[in-house]
Amino acid sequence: MAFSGLEAFFYPKSVAVIGASESAGKLGHEILRNLLEGGFPGQVHPVNPKSDRVLGRQCYRNIKEIPGQVDLAVVIIPARLVSQAIHDCGEKGVKGAVVISGGFSEAGPEGEALQAELADTARKTGVRVLGPNCQGVNNPYGPLCASWPLLTRRGRVAVISQSGTVGAAMMDWFSVEDLGVSGFVSLGNRADVDEIDLIEYYEHDPHTRVIAAYLEGIKDPARFQKVIQSLKKPLVVLKSGRTPRGKVAAESHTKSLAGADSVYSALFRRYGIYRADTIEEFYDISKALAYLEPPKGNRVLFITTSGGAAILATDAAEQEGIEIPPLPEELSTQLEGVIPPHAIRANPLDLTGDANAKMFREVIQRARPYYDTLGILFGDPIVDASQVVSAGANELVVFLGGAEVERAEKLKMHQMGIPVYPTPERGMKALASVIPPEKKTGRAAFTVPVARGRTQLSFFESIKFLESKGFGCIVSRFADSPGKAVHVAHQLGLPVSLRIDSPDILHKSDYGGVRLNLLSAQDVRAAYTKMMEEVKTRFPDARINGVVVSAMATPGLELILGMNRDPQFGPILVFGVGGTAVELYRDVSMRLLPLNREEVLQMMSEIKGAPLLRGFRGRRPVNENAVADAILKLAQVAEENPDIVEIDLNPVFAYSEDIVVVDARILKA
Repeated sequence: MAFSGLEAFFYPKSVAVIGASESAGKLGHEILRNLLEGGFPGQVHPVNPKSDRVLGRQCYRNIKEIPGQVDLAVVIIPARLVSQAIHDCGEKGVKGAVVISGGFSEAGPEGEALQAELADTARKTGVRVLGPNCQGVNNPYGPLCASWPLLTRRGRVAVISQSGTVGAAMMDWFSVEDLGVSGFVSLGNRADVDEIDLIEYYEHDPHTRVIAAYLEGIKDPARFQKVIQSLKKPLVVLKSGRTPRGKVAAESHTKSLAGADSVYSALFRRYGIYRADTIEEFYDISKALAYLEPPKGNRVLFITTSGGAAILATDAAEQEGIEIPPLPEELSTQLEGVIPPHAIRANPLDLTGDANAKMFREVIQRARPYYDTLGILFGDPIVDASQVVSAGANELVVFLGGAEVERAEKLKMHQMGIPVYPTPERGMKALASVIPPEKKTGRAAFTVPVARGRTQLSFFESIKFLESKGFGCIVSRFADSPGKAVHVAHQLGLPVSLRIDSPDILHKSDYGGVRLNLLSAQDVRAAYTKMMEEVKTRFPDARINGVVVSAMATPGLELILGMNRDPQFGPILVFGVGGTAVELYRDVSMRLLPLNREEVLQMMSEIKGAPLLRGFRGRRPVNENAVADAILKLAQVAEENPDIVEIDLNPVFAYSEDIVVVDARILKA
């Protein structure tokens, strides 16, 4: 396969190392050795005018002296000599050159001039250039390792990185876990070959299932957009330069234009690109997409020996919009005699410390038909744990601990093509990434799931949707029984509030659907029962899902943020003093979209209560930038979700540090 003229970088028949060295520790030595020890099947030619032999091989003074064809050159010489070397490569008929050398645009004006000269030479000679200031290329399917570290294990993920260190870290993890990669390319300063060229190449590479790209900026945004909108393979992006200081660092690192992060976020959302927020997520999501089959739905059963791990997994799953349905009675019956009498028959299913591999295997076999995914949480050293799980099955494996048994079993699983995660939180985020968006209700791809004939999201759905858009919201959990409400209350920490969860009730307090400042388990249980009775009496036809248990927020300045979609003028944003008397005081300002930060700040200054924002009669001022950010986020939500006709965030508590959405109502056409 040849694509974008890059074939020479991955499947050359011969390689020259310009700057090869006999001195161990120098890159010219290490890369030459990796080519030889990595099993490259073609000819390898050292080039160095000061040496006759390097690593036992004849060394040439100039690449033009090498007999026969040379497809790829690896260049590791001072920056001032590189352009001439590329010119020589062009005369020799070399198709591609990997320039490891630094000292180009990352080094200031003089380096920028050298890079411009290098790019011009590449254009004139027709030699495709990777780099400069890069860590090279590794293709285990060649095999070819013109890079470091040496990794020969073949895998399913292609790693593209504008940072050699970030790319090397990913390579180290894939190596340690014995998963391997389908390829690794360090882009460096991108004088010629860029991230778009590589994404196009790996899109057509038969060995690559997932493309993982660390990016500091995009060289050609228009072309990038054109390419990603037609991708068939998953693309996972770790985009740095998100903050103002981070953007400056990115620009000084590789002279990239980091771009406005919100633009990237909108772009990635539009075309279904997976965005990782951390390097751990970058690895975890890539691994999940490569080795987990997409679940048929969003329902998970946790099977574990650790109550603590189960609680952590439950919290993480709820935060990601993953459902945790109760244990079916039929399955509970099937587990009679399989699990100990003292095991906790619920979801999570706690097998206790008595569990062994045989028990896990039998439980998994019986549970598999009832759930979309089984979350297998090994909390203790389980000998033969690798024989319990299966590659390609509906299983997500978390193996806590790093003792000898755990390390051995995890390695066996990875060799079987079964991804293993070290913590419940990382496992749930990875699982969330592979669940089809239409099956989820979580933050990664929340699309406002409203059933036929329903116009209002429940409070819980509204909160989850807002969290997915970056809003800080009151910590909330769902409960559909008094006992679960008490359990959740203990998890969140007392005091708590209860809100009725119903798609039919707009103003919950009008129907007795709100209880605040519940101080004890007895209070929670009594409030749940009383609230259900009162709501059913006042609104007998209302659909009631259960309640939402929320932590009690520290009182702050009460604001309202809202959006109403006018049939003629489109979205109208509302801002003002909030609370229960918002209709009475009507101290609000409004704007049509689109709007910018300057207009938002003007909008905030127009209300009569504006002095409250800046601190009034000894009250601490609120973070006006955080308020403005929230208004702009609301505007973005309105633009990106034309089916949402109304959003009512009231109250929003504003503090000196940040803001928290306490109550929310979202209506859909």
